[in-house]
Amino acid sequence: MAGQLRPRWGQPVTGIVSFVVFFVIAWITWYIFSDPRGPVGSFPYPFVMYLAMMILVGLWQHMFLGDWPFQDMPQPARGIIETIVNLIVVWFVIHVVFYRVLGAGFNFLSQSNLNELAAAGKAILPISAEAIQQAINDSLAAGQAILPEAKSLTLEAMKEKHFAESAVVTYVLIGFFSYPFVTILFGKWPIRPSDLKQPQAGVAEIGYCSMLTLFFYTVLIVPFWGLVFGKLLGSSFGLNFPWWDGISGISHVHWVFGWWEWMIIVLFMTPNVWRMKPWSLIPAPQPWKGLISFIINVILGYILAWLCVKIAPAWMNWEQILHHLPAGDKGDATRFLWYHAAEIAGFTLIPFLIWHHYFDDMAPMSDLDSWGAFWFRTVGVLVFCAINYIFFYVINFGHWGLGNHHMEHGLAERLIHGESLIWNFWWIIPLLWNEWFFHKWPFYVHDHH
Repeated sequence: MAGQLRPRWGQPVTGIVSFVVFFVIAWITWYIFSDPRGPVGSFPYPFVMYLAMMILVGLWQHMFLGDWPFQDMPQPARGIIETIVNLIVVWFVIHVVFYRVLGAGFNFLSQSNLNELAAAGKAILPISAEAIQQAINDSLAAGQAILPEAKSLTLEAMKEKHFAESAVVTYVLIGFFSYPFVTILFGKWPIRPSDLKQPQAGVAEIGYCSMLTLFFYTVLIVPFWGLVFGKLLGSSFGLNFPWWDGISGISHVHWVFGWWEWMIIVLFMTPNVWRMKPWSLIPAPQPWKGLISFIINVILGYILAWLCVKIAPAWMNWEQILHHLPAGDKGDATRFLWYHAAEIAGFTLIPFLIWHHYFDDMAPMSDLDSWGAFWFRTVGVLVFCAINYIFFYVINFGHWGLGNHHMEHGLAERLIHGESLIWNFWWIIPLLWNEWFFHKWPFYVHDHH
C-alpha cells in the first residue's frame, strides 16, 4: 500500500536537484518556442498567451477537477496524458471559446477576427487615417499614455500589436486570482461541502469562478480596451473608459497589473510557505471567513504594489529611466512603475513554490507551522526574490539567457522593457506540471506499508 510521499534523496538535495531540472527544462523550451534566436521565436506573442492559458487550464484540471478522469493512472503516463489534454484544451479555449464564441460579439477578444478584418482591408470605424492620427496625438498630448509609442492604428497595426491576444492575457491575469481564491480562501464554498462527484463538482466550480472572473474582468480590464478602441479610434459609447485615472494618475491597465499581481502572490503564498497563516486564525465560518480573507488579501496586495511603486526608484538611475521612457509616457514613469511592481511580484513565484513543494517548507525551527518558521520563510522568499531580480536584470539573464533584444542596452532600458513576468510564469510551468500532473515523480517516492 502506497503511503506518504517523501523526497527521494532527502533534503535539501531533492529540492536542489528538482530546482536545477525545472530551470533547465524551462530554459530549453523557452529557447525552442520563444527565444528570438531559436527555431520558433514567438516572443512575446502569441507565446505569452499560450503559456498563460496553459497555467489556467492546468489549474482547472488539478484544483477543480482533481485530475479527473486520470487520477488513478500510474506515473508517468498520467502526467503525460494530462499534459496532452492541457494543450488540446488550451487551443480550444483560445481559438474556439474566445476567438469564435466570445468573438462573435467582441472583436477585442478575437485576434482571428481582427486579422480577418485587416486582410479584407475593412475599416472598423468610418473615420479617416488623419482623424485616427489626430485622436492619437490628442491622447498623447493629454499625457494619457494609452499605448506608449503609439503610431497610426490601422487594422494592420492592430494585427501586429496583437490587441486581442493581449486582451485574452488580461483575462487570464484576472483568472489567476479569481479562479483559485474560491478554493484557497473559501474552502471551495459554496460547491463544498457537498456530495457532488467529479466531474460535476469541478464543472460547477469552473462555471461559478468563470462568472466571478467575468465580473472582475468587466470592472478592471474592459474599460482599458474601451479606451484603446474608443479614444484612439473615435468615440465609444458601448465600452466605458478607465475609471481609475483619478486614483492612479494613469489610464493604463498597468495599474491593475501591479496590484492584482501582488494579490495573486499573497493568495498563493497562503497555502504554500505560509501554510494557511494568517487566515487560519479567523474563527468565522464560511463564507464569512473567505470574505474577510479576500478583503485583507486585496488590501495587502495593493499596499505591497504601492510600496514597490514608491521604493523602486531608490535602486534605479532615475534620470536614465526618465530619459528612456516611451514617448507616450511624456516623461511620467507612473505607468512603468505600476507594471514594474507586478514584475517584482513575479520574482517571488519560483522561491515560494519550490520552497513549499520541493524543499518541504524547510526552516531551522522544529515546528514548521510556528510563527518563527512563517517569518523565516517569508523573509527568505523576499531575499530570493531580490536575488532573482538581480540575476535577470543586473547580470542580464534576460538578454544572454533568453534573447530579449530589449535588454541588450543599459540597465535603465532593461528595466523598462525587460518583460520578466513572461519568463517567471514560463519557469513555474515545469514545477507546476510536475507537482499537479506527475505528483512529484520522479523527485518524490511513496513510502510503502
